[in-house]
Amino acid sequence: MSGIEEIERRARAIAERALEAIAAADDEEALGRLRVEFLGSKSELMRIPKAFAGLAAEERPAAGRAFNRARSAIEEALARRAEELRRARLADLGASEAIDVTFPGRPPQVGRLHVLTRIQREVETVMERMGYHVEDGPEVETDWYNFEALNLPRGHAARDMQDTFFFNETEDLLLRTHTSPMQIRSMERLRRPPIFVIVPGRTYRRDATDASHLAQFMQVEALAVDEGLTVGDLKGTILYFAQSLWGAERRIRIRPSFFPYTEPSFEFDLSCGVCGGVGCRACGGDGWLEVGGCGMVHPNVLRNGGIDPDRYTGFAWGFGIERIAMLRHDVDDLRLFYENDLRFLEQL
Repeated sequence: MSGIEEIERRARAIAERALEAIAAADDEEALGRLRVEFLGSKSELMRIPKAFAGLAAEERPAAGRAFNRARSAIEEALARRAEELRRARLADLGASEAIDVTFPGRPPQVGRLHVLTRIQREVETVMERMGYHVEDGPEVETDWYNFEALNLPRGHAARDMQDTFFFNETEDLLLRTHTSPMQIRSMERLRRPPIFVIVPGRTYRRDATDASHLAQFMQVEALAVDEGLTVGDLKGTILYFAQSLWGAERRIRIRPSFFPYTEPSFEFDLSCGVCGGVGCRACGGDGWLEVGGCGMVHPNVLRNGGIDPDRYTGFAWGFGIERIAMLRHDVDDLRLFYENDLRFLEQL
């Protein structure tokens, strides 16, 4: 039996088993278990696409259609059975309870995603459209990943800028001060470029709390490593991201700066949306709003991640999620995002 025939046979068999089980389900809880069993990420059906890589290019469309037919049949059967159970439940309720089930009930108060979560997901969506994938890393890090591997050896003056929470006297275990450790972890895990990852997450520094500083805050970091990447690629990526998030009329600029893990290093700004870059009160008359830092990955960092800096180049850039929220909603105190005051959050 050929590979495509085996995939089609597996998909049909799974769909037949699923339809039989769904038809026999007698409550919504059972349907939920069946949904996980047949459509969950670890289900037998969802493992079928992994076999596509072993097929010839001309066989893959047919394999994809077989997979989609099976999945659609299961989804439709689940929806039909759920509706049947709902109608049966209402019929039983009408017979046993002296209430009018068609009368509108009192709508429940439901919550919604926090503004920072919404912005993080929006950022992830924009970057995924560009071919990046989301990486998640530990918030408790070692000195190697947080500092040493990023060209920040012990005694480096730039460490003073990141007042760190250490767990022990030897200062080799800490709460990460930025999401940059995932640059090294991603390069170690993926091993061979091209590497395009985005890393959102919480970071921690011993900062005094005020309108622009917190001991805990959220960052997003992007890393790209491949042959021939340049500052032009970096700037084009940031421009696409900024215009996707704020609108096609927005512009960016990059200014020279210094970060130990990039060379050259820059900070990037966004044109003011209030005045269009002319200069106004919102941007302090400059026409630009500071967003984050960026640069070409330092050869030492590539080397520490197991990447040959003589063959590959890379760029990295990042910013605070709270900073994006403040720019978008004209909020001047980032503490407001964490105080859980519904009067504030409901405005966003």
